[in-house]
Amino acid sequence: MAREERAGLPPALGTAFRSAVVSLVVAFAAAAAPIPLYNIYRAEDGLTNANISMAVVTYSIGTIAALLLLGRLSNHLGRRHAAIASLGVILLGSLLLLAVHDIETLLAGRFLVGVGTGLASSSLSAYIVDAAPGKPEWLASVASSQGPMLGLTIGAIASGALVEFGAWPRDLIYLVCVGCLLLSAGLIAFSPETATPTPGAWHSLRPCVRIPARVKPLLPVAAAVFLATWSTGAFYQAFVPALVEDQLHTRSPLILGLVFAAYMTPSVLGAPIGGRFTSAVAQRIGMIIFLAGMMGIITAIVAGTLVLFIIATIVAGAGQGIAISAAIRGLLHGGAPADRAPIFSAIYLLCYSGAAFPSLISGRLSNTFSLPQIALGYGGLAIVATLITVLGARNPRIDTTAIVTSEGPIASRA
Repeated sequence: MAREERAGLPPALGTAFRSAVVSLVVAFAAAAAPIPLYNIYRAEDGLTNANISMAVVTYSIGTIAALLLLGRLSNHLGRRHAAIASLGVILLGSLLLLAVHDIETLLAGRFLVGVGTGLASSSLSAYIVDAAPGKPEWLASVASSQGPMLGLTIGAIASGALVEFGAWPRDLIYLVCVGCLLLSAGLIAFSPETATPTPGAWHSLRPCVRIPARVKPLLPVAAAVFLATWSTGAFYQAFVPALVEDQLHTRSPLILGLVFAAYMTPSVLGAPIGGRFTSAVAQRIGMIIFLAGMMGIITAIVAGTLVLFIIATIVAGAGQGIAISAAIRGLLHGGAPADRAPIFSAIYLLCYSGAAFPSLISGRLSNTFSLPQIALGYGGLAIVATLITVLGARNPRIDTTAIVTSEGPIASRA
């Protein structure tokens, strides 16, 4: 049933919406679970900043692979089956992370979690949009775009608390994640399906980035928003554990989790603010706020001031939430249900590319340059992205042009 055909939320679809939101949050909470443990891995297992950065890259590569290969799978298997499969893969990755004592195990576990979150990004996000109520109109884009941010926030704080105060600091958070993933899979199993399964599941596994023609004019600015904001999120995962300890002079895993959450939580709170403006205006406002926050973050790192760092992090996070949700709202505007999973695959492909490639470069540079110098590079990326957004943001227009396929060197027509 199309969202525009219902003003409210029927009970069955209400169950699906809530189950999908909870499951998306849990999936990304599991993805954030290792962050407060990175300093322990550095101290006890001899891992380096470059190793931690590579773990972020490996996670992103797993996600990108899943988006390229599995991004359209929920159109053929149904949202529920694809969602349950994604939660199962994340669960396997969490079990593997219980045994981390070397870089190889960490990379393998993060890769599996990345594959699972990649499949969850497309299937659960599409499930949320399918089942969301028609009013308020911004709810679907905010729930689908900010569910990951809320999950990362909860995962980082819960992990930090359990690492600092729990009985088994290296293991308890992963056991909690396993339990929550099983519960989420159960919720999805008892929720109604919103997409009619269609033949062609195997054929859909061929790498392909498939987007509607109406979306193409919006992609350059959306890409700038996703790349800048998600690269900063990856910077927080890869370098903030060491930065908080070495530059800001605290070793508390809980403080580390709270610092990471300070970037993610305002994103969730800022997203509904963007719903008060048109997509283009909200993207401009969001990126200007994000840039102001990034300048404050760099200043705090250079000065070694934790309070300023947290305040600037909150500002950047709020700007990120406004800009990301507005960009997604524009890309989804006027789309058919069958477009949703492919559009979310393209969105998250851009997001995780923004996380992976700057992390790969900065990880290699970490042996040569200091963390404040690396932070300056991310600030430069934020400046470029903000200029692109301010000059190029536009509102979506509905047209009836057929879906086209954008092909790169590794893509082929489905």
